[in-house]
Amino acid sequence: MPTDSKQTIHPRTGMDVDAFREDIKQHLQYTLAKDQYVSTEWDHYHSVVMTVMDRLHDRWIDTQQGYYQQKSKRVYYLSMEYLIGRLLDNMLVNLGLQDVAAEAIEGLGLDYDELRETEVDAGLGNGGLGRLAACFLDSMATLGVPAIGYGIRYDYGIFDQDIEDGWQIEKPDLWLEYGYPWSIVRPRKKYKVQFYGETNASKDKEGRMHFDWVNTHKVNALAYDTPIPGYRNEVVNTLRLWKATSDEGFDLKSFNQGEYIDAVRNNLLEENISRVLYPNDKVFKGQELRLKQEYFLVSASLQDAMQRFKKQFDDLRKIPDQMAVQCNDTHPNLAIPELMRVLMDEEGLEWGPAWDIVTQTTNYTNHTLMPEALEQWPISLMANLLPRHTQIIREIDRRFLNTIEVAGSGEEGDKKDRMRIISNEMNARVRMGNLGIVGARKVNGVSELHSNLMKKTIFRDFARQFPEKFTNVTNGITPRRWLRQCNRALADLISDRIGDDWITQLDQLRRIEQFSEDEEFQDSVRQIKLANKKRLAAYIKKERGVSVDPHSIFDIQIKRIHEYKRQLMALMHAITLYNRLKSNPGADIEPRTLLFAGKAAPGYTMAKLHIKLINNVAEIVNNDPDVSDTLRVLFLPDYSVSLAEKMIPAADLSEQISTAGMEASGTGNMKFALNGALTIGTLDGANIEIREQVRPENIFIFGMTVDDIEHKRREGYEPKEIYDSDEELKQVIDQIHEGYFSPEDPDLFHPITNALLNEGDYFMVLADYRSYVEKQAEVERVYKKKDEWCRKAIINIANMGHFSSDRSIRDYCERIWDVEVD
Repeated sequence: MPTDSKQTIHPRTGMDVDAFREDIKQHLQYTLAKDQYVSTEWDHYHSVVMTVMDRLHDRWIDTQQGYYQQKSKRVYYLSMEYLIGRLLDNMLVNLGLQDVAAEAIEGLGLDYDELRETEVDAGLGNGGLGRLAACFLDSMATLGVPAIGYGIRYDYGIFDQDIEDGWQIEKPDLWLEYGYPWSIVRPRKKYKVQFYGETNASKDKEGRMHFDWVNTHKVNALAYDTPIPGYRNEVVNTLRLWKATSDEGFDLKSFNQGEYIDAVRNNLLEENISRVLYPNDKVFKGQELRLKQEYFLVSASLQDAMQRFKKQFDDLRKIPDQMAVQCNDTHPNLAIPELMRVLMDEEGLEWGPAWDIVTQTTNYTNHTLMPEALEQWPISLMANLLPRHTQIIREIDRRFLNTIEVAGSGEEGDKKDRMRIISNEMNARVRMGNLGIVGARKVNGVSELHSNLMKKTIFRDFARQFPEKFTNVTNGITPRRWLRQCNRALADLISDRIGDDWITQLDQLRRIEQFSEDEEFQDSVRQIKLANKKRLAAYIKKERGVSVDPHSIFDIQIKRIHEYKRQLMALMHAITLYNRLKSNPGADIEPRTLLFAGKAAPGYTMAKLHIKLINNVAEIVNNDPDVSDTLRVLFLPDYSVSLAEKMIPAADLSEQISTAGMEASGTGNMKFALNGALTIGTLDGANIEIREQVRPENIFIFGMTVDDIEHKRREGYEPKEIYDSDEELKQVIDQIHEGYFSPEDPDLFHPITNALLNEGDYFMVLADYRSYVEKQAEVERVYKKKDEWCRKAIINIANMGHFSSDRSIRDYCERIWDVEVD
């Protein structure tokens, strides 16, 4: 290729603007075979991705070789979900190339902001579980932890959400429609995963029992790798996703006989395993395909991990020294019987040594306190799909039950039934949470409150039997994506004052608290917040056709739609404000824009009805000239990581109002506070630790505690008494019930009001309503005092260091994985 004196000779490794620009041009022409006349926005984006990948490959290879040469202990992070969002900005930030890339792209006559909007969010998760896993991947790479994230490459991700006539409509998430240039397929990295069949038992010459899993149906797991770079440290880890492919190939005989459908039918059925991501539901529902997916992930991942181990080591006893398997929630807990099967049936170990290895290698993170949300698989389903694993689980259960000490009759007499892995009932079920605890080295909750409640409630018997197993690792968020990337202006302001070490040492943010009353710094923070609000307002105008006032309070609740997260209570407050304005148009109410976003599981009827109610209330409020200058209500459809990156930097008020004791941790609460929003919330999940860090006067806490709720339930909670005694609340409930917000169908929202008044108000919406409304009045009073509000916002930003996912990963390394980090 001819060059001139200004051109970099090796554009594919160059980190300067000229090299980056030249590489984009090369990829457009020689990788994609396009020119300026026929190339599309996607082609330009694709060329930029290839240019970034060029700069990752050497680092990626060197990192993996380094782990191998140093015989590093590997962390194998197993998760059914990874919400990694768009990767272009994230890759460029971590490589230190964001400004270089922007200049190179602009130099080609392209718009950097438009180009990055071309990327689609990877459809690999439902919500918090997947977003947490994505943050952990970033932190493990940034800290240089030798880790691989394992998941499934779903063809269809979490559904795309449309709103039609106020109702949620689910549409396929075609995130792979144009391919995914951030991943590399590994055609030779393929493992066979077995299902069905039966087990044959036989004795060898020494009289030892041996089990063979035979007549199985096999599916291939094909690896797709995505690089995960650390922040400016030359480390590149791997996210390996498995795609299901047929083991049998093409049925040529059927095809030659003209039976085309028969020829491909089996292939299609096998590929269904990685076809679609299961949406979260309010209650776990056992379905064979979901169980197949979970075993598919576990089997392929452990085969991969064992192959890597056996390349370097012959002594299986070294497995706990070289492997730490982390199960993110109950979904991958089949790793316990699977590793037992591999060690006994394939490697020839006796039960005792195999169990010692398993219980020193696997770990389990619990994410829920709600028993109904813990997976329980029918033993009949398990036995049919995974007969050998069922045998192993039965034996684990038998041996474990023999270790349980029972004091006698009464409550303690039921101890074995509570603790057993296979439930003692007619239609017995495998309790995956119990299996995880019995087989794990460590079990952790995800906030101090959650970990303590876990030991006191759902797993109290286990905590007494295995106190050494239980620990806490409070969740965290990566400051690279959730401040440096999504709120560049604020990040630059912070770096101007204290340098940029905070990007990898978030505790450094404490140094900006000294500027909390500095007028110049306050003014800069206010201007950045206003600019972010204007950007979000422009997006809302473009996408929804609704004008919102950037100077109003941006009051935002974004999370999965669920009754315990209580979007309903935030909406009821909006209706209360609406009623006050209607009865007194001159009321001194601070202008407010209430924004909701989130998806309801397709089968969760009540959650979908809540979305409908939000949209119906918005329709009336936003079109009422008496109130529309003061109050706006909006539901933004199709919530995603990318939408969160627009909403979080713009928020003034962060709604974290779950029923106390029901939110394990939360990470949205951390993201909002890091970006200068103040929190209104209950003492639930990580809100408690946020209050400790920012101090009680800088957070708006309301409502009942866990103990309060337990007491109220014991004493007999009567929501109708609250309804009858609170005129504003009664008016809101009556309006919903009598069809004020659904005149075309007055009975539409009766299920909501019945749940509140006649079915016990399980989520304590009415019980906390007045406390919430009063705390919102305090929010208004503080917001009117611009300097005081800004001072509190700066204090929140300054004290978010504890909530870095880097700290979380350090805790995992120290408390669970036994992996050293600098």
